[in-house]
Amino acid sequence: MRAVIQRVSRASVTIDGKCKAAIRGGLLVLVGIEDADGAEDIAWLSSKIVNLRIFNDEAGVMNLSVKDTGGEILLVSQFTLHAATRKGNRPSYIRASKPEVAVPLYEQMIARLEADLGRGIGTGEFGADMKVELLNDGPVTIWVDTKGRE
Repeated sequence: MRAVIQRVSRASVTIDGKCKAAIRGGLLVLVGIEDADGAEDIAWLSSKIVNLRIFNDEAGVMNLSVKDTGGEILLVSQFTLHAATRKGNRPSYIRASKPEVAVPLYEQMIARLEADLGRGIGTGEFGADMKVELLNDGPVTIWVDTKGRE
C-alpha cells in the first residue's frame, strides 16, 4: 500500500456535486492498493497514520499524533499512487489492484483506521469520480509505502 498523508486544516470529498465527507482538521490520506497488499500492510499503515507525530505541541514542535489532538481522518482511494512512469509519458497503472481485490482491502483499511483511532473516519467512494479539496497545514505532506516500510 502507498499513502500520501497530508496534515490539513480542512478537507472534503465531493461526488456528483454532493459532499460525501468533510473534516475540520486532521489528516487527508490518499491510499493506493496493489495485489500484493494484505492484512499486515493494513495494520502497519493504519498504526503509522494514527500515531505519526506531525502535529505541533504547545512548544510548536511536531510531537503529537492525530489521535493525541483529537483530529479527524479523511481516507480517499487513489489508484494513481501506483503509476509507473519509467517508460514514455503515459503512466501505467498495471500495479494498481482491480476493484475485486482493492475494494475489500479498502474497506478493511477503513475499519482498521476507525478501530485504531477510536472513532469513525470520513471516506471517499472507491472508483468514483471524486473532487477532493484541502487546505494543507504547514504544508506537511508525507509519502509512505508499506513494502519498504518507508
